[in-house]
Amino acid sequence: MKYDHNTNISVLIITLNEENQMKALLADLDFASEIIVVDSFSTDRTEVICKAFKNVKFIQNQFENYSLQRNFAIAQAKNDWILFLDADERLTPELKKEIVDTVKNNENYAAFLFCRTFMYESEVLRFSGNQNDKIFRLFKKNKAKYTTDRLVHEKLKVNGKVGVLKNKLIHYSYSNFQAYKSKTIRYGKLKAQEKFIKKQKPSVLLHFLHPAYNFLFNYIVRLGFLDGKKGLVICYLNANSIYIRYQELQRLWNQL
Repeated sequence: MKYDHNTNISVLIITLNEENQMKALLADLDFASEIIVVDSFSTDRTEVICKAFKNVKFIQNQFENYSLQRNFAIAQAKNDWILFLDADERLTPELKKEIVDTVKNNENYAAFLFCRTFMYESEVLRFSGNQNDKIFRLFKKNKAKYTTDRLVHEKLKVNGKVGVLKNKLIHYSYSNFQAYKSKTIRYGKLKAQEKFIKKQKPSVLLHFLHPAYNFLFNYIVRLGFLDGKKGLVICYLNANSIYIRYQELQRLWNQL
């Protein structure tokens, strides 16, 4: 399907060393009148790949945290509608059509939540705590902004009515063990910094009980065991991220 580019949509993507993802993602954004990549000074071929697309505006901005980086990206956009995508997310043809139709025909909504299908390598991850995931991806520029009290798992504050799109976004969240582990460790450390800024003290009890609870809840209550080995790995790494959070929080307080 071809689009006329009069969709009044700015697609925003924040990146760091995403050379394996960018070509496939950017090649599939034929409906957007503006595409902006805000890069945190990648050291791989992310910049080269992005600049090979003539319709892509490539900007480098020093990364402090996810909320500030996303708000910076929003400030660069010229269109009324923002579509935020991560480098490892993909749109289905049905979802693209729904996005375009929604923007052209919408009058009452300020933002839309997307449901996501999580991929473990080339297989769908059906449980393990991800089955009810919803995330803001499409919103009006003047009606939404990311709050600055979170450094990771950022929260979009919306001034207006919120809808949910029917078609799912594909999230290639797990490419391999080491990449996902590194990602969860990074998130854990950012979450520790967030707690440290808020003057929250470390707890030996929570350091061990919180990760254990997280693993058991996602693996048993949220049916991670039905995902087989995939579920075991995902639930373990997500729980490990929480363990890293408290470990890093203790380190930050010890530095004082």
